[in-house]
Amino acid sequence: MHHFSLLDLSPVPEGQTAADALRNTVDLARHAERWGYHRYWLAEHHNMPGIASAATAVVIGQVAQATSTIRVGAGGIMLPNHAPLVVAEQFGTLATLFPGRIDLGLGRAPGTDMATARALRRYMTGESEFPNDVVELLQYLDDPVEGAAVRAFPGEGTHVPVWILGSSLYGAQLAAWLGLPYAFASHFAPAQLSEALATYRQTFRPSKWLAQPYAMMAAGVFAAETDQQAQYLRSSQVLAFARLRSGRPGKLPAPAHDLSAEIPPPVMAQVSEALSVSATGSAATIRRELAMLIDRHRPDELMITGMIHDHSARLRSFEIAADVLTDLRLQPAA
Repeated sequence: MHHFSLLDLSPVPEGQTAADALRNTVDLARHAERWGYHRYWLAEHHNMPGIASAATAVVIGQVAQATSTIRVGAGGIMLPNHAPLVVAEQFGTLATLFPGRIDLGLGRAPGTDMATARALRRYMTGESEFPNDVVELLQYLDDPVEGAAVRAFPGEGTHVPVWILGSSLYGAQLAAWLGLPYAFASHFAPAQLSEALATYRQTFRPSKWLAQPYAMMAAGVFAAETDQQAQYLRSSQVLAFARLRSGRPGKLPAPAHDLSAEIPPPVMAQVSEALSVSATGSAATIRRELAMLIDRHRPDELMITGMIHDHSARLRSFEIAADVLTDLRLQPAA
């Protein structure tokens, strides 16, 4: 593992506002930079009252402005919602303002329900257009082509690193075919993790953007001084995910000691499977669990995330994780 990074969904806790969430995001990013995280990514979601990063490029700019060395990017931008030229201009502008620090991860899902996807006013072309849109976007960010009918200003010549994000074999195959880095969303959809990473590595074609495959996996992390305390903190995300699966999205709930009264067993089984690529506990416990994940999947980079209701507890969780991952990164491969 070369690097460890952080995915922040800018959660809006119950009892707080989006303004609070965005202030927390900037504060967490400053800490993450000091703790040695390599990247700080934000994600595009819409019509979700518990997530404040809908205008992802805007939030990336705020985080980049508040930090100085950490890479900042999108994990990701849901490309079906946008014209490739607009994304190229947005991220070209970010790269011009913060040279060498901006990443662009692309997903092919809308990141919301279909009614909201229509409200975004992007023509509904379906997933079949995603590869063409990616190629078009890459061209806008590449070296200038004199005489091109459409060019991105700012954008062209910035060479913003583009990643393909995915939770199935489709993204792995596309990333390998185009020769781009690949990030798997195993923090909420782990079923095809092993197969997707194998497919990507085995079918990768070197390109002008990347000479050899580079794979990132994501994992949930909830760390505290004791295993019991960490499990308690994690209950907020479990409850939020269960409500989302049940069609009741909302702000990030306060933690609870007993979730059985609200989450029926079938839903809990689904949530447990979806969030199974994770590490929860004290420093010793998450070290053991993260080491197992790294040994099994051999990611070039591990991105961690965790929705914790109390901001100070969230800071402490990522601080503990950074200490553990710094040590694991320095360990020789088994």
